[in-house]
Amino acid sequence: MCVLPDHEIMERLRSGSLVITDYHDGSLTPNGYDLRIAEVSVPSVGLTVRDGTAMVPPKAMLFVSTLERVELPRDLAGQLWLRTSWMRKGVLAGLGKVDAGFRGTLTFMAVNLSDKELELPIGARFVQLVFETLHSPASLTYEKRSGNYQGQNGITLAPVQKTDVQGEDAHRR
Repeated sequence: MCVLPDHEIMERLRSGSLVITDYHDGSLTPNGYDLRIAEVSVPSVGLTVRDGTAMVPPKAMLFVSTLERVELPRDLAGQLWLRTSWMRKGVLAGLGKVDAGFRGTLTFMAVNLSDKELELPIGARFVQLVFETLHSPASLTYEKRSGNYQGQNGITLAPVQKTDVQGEDAHRR
């Protein structure tokens, strides 16, 4: 496993083997790409924000979706890291891996652990996606293994409905 540097990320974007929609030059880092906030939901206060700034109460759990949609090839996975600027404000996030073959926006859970209201501007860089090359391409990609959130768009808490080749609901069988 090897982390992709900026120039290899750019080469993969140019070749089409990696797709990041709504790509922004200011989000490219030396070894990853900062994903930006598209939507914030704070269930405890019934708040959903897609424009402007979300004001998150102290100790509140929140969900964030990304502006960017990513499409990873069979030989590339991603690792998600909260940007340290948010950690310094008291944010703790639940993050993980993005599997080879994943396509869609990403949803994260976070908590404002501080005693102050947190300002989350829509469009702000929130997490860094670090790309890792696999030793060899995955034999079965995310879509084929589980694909529960394949194609998600916006904050997605329940699995996306799967369909088979004939268009039938795969969960009805």
